Amino acid sequence: MKNKIIVELKNISYEFHNTQDRKIVPALKRISFKIPEGEFITILGPSGCGKSTLLRIVAKLIKPNSGQLSCSANKLAMIFQHFALFPWLTVKENIEFGLKMNGVSEKQINLIVKSKIKEIGLSGFSAKSPHELSGGMRQRVGIARALAVQPDLLLADEPFSNLDFFTAERLRKDTLDLWKKYKMTIIMVTHLIEEAVELSDRIIVLGPRPAMVKKEIVISLPRPRDKRSPEFFKICDEINRLISRG
Repeated sequence: MKNKIIVELKNISYEFHNTQDRKIVPALKRISFKIPEGEFITILGPSGCGKSTLLRIVAKLIKPNSGQLSCSANKLAMIFQHFALFPWLTVKENIEFGLKMNGVSEKQINLIVKSKIKEIGLSGFSAKSPHELSGGMRQRVGIARALAVQPDLLLADEPFSNLDFFTAERLRKDTLDLWKKYKMTIIMVTHLIEEAVELSDRIIVLGPRPAMVKKEIVISLPRPRDKRSPEFFKICDEINRLISRG
């Protein structure tokens, strides 16, 4: 039995006004695809093609100029590239922020935050401010804050791009473990082909602006994925050719 569709985009188009020359710039053009519950999907494409814009449309942070978005997620959370933590709040206060906004009781908040701090590897850091943390630890706070609201849909906008190689590797593994544990749907944006192939069930490859869907690629390689295998390289090469052709 197939999982039910949690997100569906039908002919989504978006354009913005260039403030310098006051021209209308088309960013997305007739984007359509469906996402079943529990899938890890990555949106991939050349720099500036509108990947993050598309993610923000799914998050309902911006409205498309045309097309339809259907999202049946009960709870949605987002992880940002630049962490987006409140600098005046502690680690604990950042994690509990969304719970307070949702009216969760103080007792329940304390239980959830304590659990997430332990689960995400933040023990001993609850009273720290963001500026006292490394980039990797700040992103862990962002992940803990997102998971605290128990989302069934998690959006991630280049969540590992500002991290060093080893920290990014560790957080990618941790993210996969959390995805398997909570069986949530994840939509991630990245510009790194290997990262997309390593993590995803399916990759949506966009063309240059105005972006259209060039191809949907299903990744059926077993996890954990061997990034040195011929099969892995073959998929990466296919995606690289798709993006390089423009």
